[in-house]
Amino acid sequence: MNTQFVDLHAAADYMGPGAIEIDLYQKEIFDIVRRRGAFGQRIVQVPATGHPSRFFEETAIPAPSAANGFMDPRNIAATAVAPTRVERSVPLKALASQINYNLFDIELGQQQEQFAFLQAKDLKDAVEGLMRTHDVALWNGTDTSLSASTTLQYYGAAGQITAGGNVSTIGTSSSIVDGLKSQVAAMVSNSNYEVRPTAIYANPVLLDLIDREMKTEFNVVLSTTDVAGGLRVKTLSTQAGELPLIPDWTISYTGTPGSGSAVLPAYIVSEDLIEYHWLTDSNPRVFQLGLTGSLARQLLVVKFGAVVVKGANYAHALVNVDR
Repeated sequence: MNTQFVDLHAAADYMGPGAIEIDLYQKEIFDIVRRRGAFGQRIVQVPATGHPSRFFEETAIPAPSAANGFMDPRNIAATAVAPTRVERSVPLKALASQINYNLFDIELGQQQEQFAFLQAKDLKDAVEGLMRTHDVALWNGTDTSLSASTTLQYYGAAGQITAGGNVSTIGTSSSIVDGLKSQVAAMVSNSNYEVRPTAIYANPVLLDLIDREMKTEFNVVLSTTDVAGGLRVKTLSTQAGELPLIPDWTISYTGTPGSGSAVLPAYIVSEDLIEYHWLTDSNPRVFQLGLTGSLARQLLVVKFGAVVVKGANYAHALVNVDR
């Protein structure tokens, strides 16, 4: 065995008469890591009815046609009518994350009295990390069916809206603002459903293009409003009122804007019709497991639920902006 000796003076920055300088650190850890998005905090949270979670959608009221409804007032012969209802369901999904604390490291930190808050911070960050994954999957989950799961992830809202078919495109030379306003007007004018969009979600890059267009074309600065998550965002005046333009970093785009081949999606949504069906609790739950043979303390973070976009084919829309 080869014995190696370490120079303990290397632990000191300086040693001299009346002075020994050793490494010290600020008690707080610099941390601006991105965590939650606004979308998951604005949609409706409801308890699941089971697995899958089920509900009914009425697609038409029992109304007679003009030809069958109007008749001779002295010879009433009404036609029987019935409402049109469809059964819907959403399968629940599981999210889990685990963090382990080594007993030796915990006790060493306590004895050194350094970073006393670290254990609590790491647990809080583990919960936030799971919710970050949750927020990304709310839009981009890879499942493709609400009736029969194809992956373990959520069926993302982006996929559900796209599958609904209410999709339009704004060409490279067309006005982004006019295109969005026209799409909202078309949704509000729906004669079969009372559609009232509540927000427009897009990548911040697309919202910046909207801001520049308004300034260049009309020399107008968009008004602002506060939304969940402590964000202050711009608003766009539409036939559904002032809709907040909410920047969402989880909504990706393709290409380089300005190249002519970039596609930037914008989602016009009715947030009261987008639900997260949760099991037991809408928030993640933390479970402490038994100590392992190495005396490691194990904490498991778990969340059960799924997102469903009700009325995906009429109450929401995808607008692809080519630039």
